[in-house]
Amino acid sequence: MGRTLLTYGLIAGAIAGTALFIVSLVFDGEPPMDYGMALGYASMLVALSVVFVAVKRHRDSAGGGVIRFWTALGLGLGISLVASLVYVLAWELTMLVIGKDFAAMFARLFVEQATSQGLTGDALAAAQRQASEFETMYRNPLLRLPMTFIEIFPVGVLVSLFSAAVLRNPRLLPARA
Repeated sequence: MGRTLLTYGLIAGAIAGTALFIVSLVFDGEPPMDYGMALGYASMLVALSVVFVAVKRHRDSAGGGVIRFWTALGLGLGISLVASLVYVLAWELTMLVIGKDFAAMFARLFVEQATSQGLTGDALAAAQRQASEFETMYRNPLLRLPMTFIEIFPVGVLVSLFSAAVLRNPRLLPARA
């Protein structure tokens, strides 16, 4: 099971990381705020669909067409963990290659969005302060790395739960003879 976990985790991480890298290149490190996040999470969901495939293959080959919920969930979470770690490395590489100051760009966009929403006075000052705090925090790798991990891992948890719940039923997508 360890080999399955590592293989499929690397595949899922490579898919998510490549999508992240390509989107960052296409938008020159500044993806649109309105649909950039939706595009990112959609690519994560596509990448983590590998969890479903891996659990099904493991159920069919190693389990003889049967897998218990907790075994399937553990396999899915392990794959998600590996994929998330690869995604974090891909993000760090992307920031290095693109050479943009993501923290400053995000802080600037946050303030621009607050201004466009009509915030003024104390409310705008609070938004600027919050943006500045984020910028300072994001520059610290000990905070940035877990933040990046938390972007993708919950998606993996949901896909793992779904896969374990669905594939524990041997009559659903039965193994081929």
